[in-house]
Amino acid sequence: MNSVAFVTLGCKLNYAETATYARAFKAAGFEVVPWSRGADLFVVNTCSVTATSDSKSRSAIRKLHRIRPDAPIVVTGCYAELRREEVAAIEGVALVFGAAEKARLVPDTLAHFSAISGPSRAGAAPGNASLRSAPPFAKLTVPPLMLPRVAQFPGTAPAQDSQPTSDVFGAYSIGGRTRSFLKVQDGCDNFCAYCTVPYARGRSRNLPICEVVRAAREIAASGAREIVLTGVNTGDFGRSTGESFLDLLKALNEVEGIERYRISSIEPNLITEEIVDWIASGTKFLPHFHIPLQTGSDVQLKRMGRKYTTAFFRERIEYIRARMEGPGRPKVFFGIDVMVGLPGETPELFEETRAFIESVRPSFIHIFPYSRRPGTRAAQWPDQVPEAVKDERVKVLEALCDRLHAEFVEANRGICERVLWESKEKDSTMSGFTGNYIKVSRPYDPALSGTVTEVIL
Repeated sequence: MNSVAFVTLGCKLNYAETATYARAFKAAGFEVVPWSRGADLFVVNTCSVTATSDSKSRSAIRKLHRIRPDAPIVVTGCYAELRREEVAAIEGVALVFGAAEKARLVPDTLAHFSAISGPSRAGAAPGNASLRSAPPFAKLTVPPLMLPRVAQFPGTAPAQDSQPTSDVFGAYSIGGRTRSFLKVQDGCDNFCAYCTVPYARGRSRNLPICEVVRAAREIAASGAREIVLTGVNTGDFGRSTGESFLDLLKALNEVEGIERYRISSIEPNLITEEIVDWIASGTKFLPHFHIPLQTGSDVQLKRMGRKYTTAFFRERIEYIRARMEGPGRPKVFFGIDVMVGLPGETPELFEETRAFIESVRPSFIHIFPYSRRPGTRAAQWPDQVPEAVKDERVKVLEALCDRLHAEFVEANRGICERVLWESKEKDSTMSGFTGNYIKVSRPYDPALSGTVTEVIL
């Protein structure tokens, strides 16, 4: 049996896609093995959100080539889309699949290596290339599909008549048979000044509701109890199918076997009062929201090209709390994304951000320093912030995050919550998460794994 190993960098969306590739290779007769053990074939799903992400992607590819120099490496993901020729030139890389070719990765890889290695060995699964006996592989860059996504990489939005494509690679991952990450949407139409995502993943598009529901049923059949909805701009669901995000939530709520849902990330202007009211009415959707903020400065929000103000963000947080919290009820978990060091972020503007975050009291802050990305508008701005200043500001927000999270946990003390128990840990305990994403532990009991029980926090 041939073996395949995977390396995944970046977001949960990438992990969901990698898990889907792994299932397909297993169905074709491959054994999935850890990359450190070496394999007959490597697949690297890359990230390009920052310059550091690019570097990590290159390093991962080179490390795999050192581990097994004769094993072909297949590369996909955002770095592969934005720097296709650069990736193809790395020693060991045999195939490169960009954003529009994700669905072709497994069949095209199998076909390519079957073609260069001849008929499969006796007993091998149909379509399973005999990689161990293959001659030196031919380097091939899969040509991009001609889809109306983003014609070039100029740092500006496409023409008004450029329509989003409905092409999207459906994917989901399952970890520990308790929680699954389900991809429902891909791409983005926002073209924020600092971001390469619309160029790396294309225009906003989504699977139809019927396909998402079918995937959710497959996940339920696997034994998973919780689903996390993932996407680049999850709340923009329906852009390519004419459906609505609320209709998707209502359809998923009816899937038998799934007890809990989380929404991984949703823009503040896309989580409507109607959606909040429905979730609060008594559904499987949990009091856990990840809402990108990026900056607490209205000056910087406008410069970024974000579609809301700090006043709107505050009002949305307060509305959710008013509808979903109350005496004896769990506090809502709010995770927010914050960028530090966008060009033009003066000490005064950073202090606005810090003060605003403290005033809205999120439960967690995902902090990342601005990374200058070629082709974006912000990369051309003259008022770049020194790296040392970014580092200091990250530390300030990390300290704030630690304090706010501790206060959130304390505010939930004494409240009854339901925990999905997940795994055994090194110290003979098992852990799980409440609906509002507080991690709790208890002595290991195998009978509890994958079950939901009530606890007093």
